[in-house]
Amino acid sequence: MPDALADVRKWAGQPVTETPIKGGFSHRIARLDAADGQRWLLRVLDPRVAEAGLGIPLDQEIANTLRAAETGVGPRVLHRMPGALLLEYLDGLTLSAHDVRTLPGSIAAACRRLHSGPRFVNDFSIFRKLDEFLAICHTHELRTPDGFEDRLPAAAEIERALAADPLPSVPCHNDLLPANLIRCGMEIRIVDYQLSGNNDPAFELGDIAAEADYDPDLTGRLTRAYFGESDPRLISRVRLNLIMSNLTWSLWFAVHHGLLGEQAAAADFDYDAEAADKFARAVRDLDGSGFGRLVDDVRGGRTPGAPDSPPRGDSPASRVRPPM
Repeated sequence: MPDALADVRKWAGQPVTETPIKGGFSHRIARLDAADGQRWLLRVLDPRVAEAGLGIPLDQEIANTLRAAETGVGPRVLHRMPGALLLEYLDGLTLSAHDVRTLPGSIAAACRRLHSGPRFVNDFSIFRKLDEFLAICHTHELRTPDGFEDRLPAAAEIERALAADPLPSVPCHNDLLPANLIRCGMEIRIVDYQLSGNNDPAFELGDIAAEADYDPDLTGRLTRAYFGESDPRLISRVRLNLIMSNLTWSLWFAVHHGLLGEQAAAADFDYDAEAADKFARAVRDLDGSGFGRLVDDVRGGRTPGAPDSPPRGDSPASRVRPPM
């Protein structure tokens, strides 16, 4: 961070003080206070994160951060440096899981705004990320939650169901844990584009629901707020993505703990416990009596939001769009 800080001081033309911000699992961030009272956020990107498969390549993360800023949802990018970004400091409330559970409408609005903006420079699939993490665990002989691979047939079943009638991809954040949501006045802003990419919008909603431990009713409220309609098939689609979020991100923590042990120790965070907790939530939902119905809802019905009898040759994906 010293080189980046020196660059900022040169760019600003005035003294700048640094206050490290704890809480991030990967990259290093700090609040910068300039002598004239301006305040910024410095984000220094660690290349080891992308090399370990825990984030997208750094050039893609930077490009997507710039595109998210165009929507007004992501922080403005004030200055670019090799491997680092100087960002607008968002003077607001970093949300907790409880906050996220009380604000489904505001969070859905922030997602719609991001999703309606410029497409990101890469695509993202939670299923391919699961494959990637599992391969890394095998290659490096990393510990995975007990019984994890027994659940892979269910993940394949979810993928087939979602692929039967896909929604158009949109620019998604893909990692909306509460700490990446900041309330500034009446608006929700979204930070940290480490795993961003064009994806199914239902995954974005399912990931939010997973990270804040939404129950099925609240997941339905979030889905209705986003899509502007109450279609059970859309809600089922989001709930299947909730399961995939918990299943896949349990391996994120396993890989991070195994390959970036120094960072894990510095974070003072129990990565193994978090992996086990996420996997336990996935197992709970996979073993629940309603899992088969969710799959049938998504795989068996018409495209959510589409007419009952679409004209021949009309692509379902071209018709289904989140409301703007």
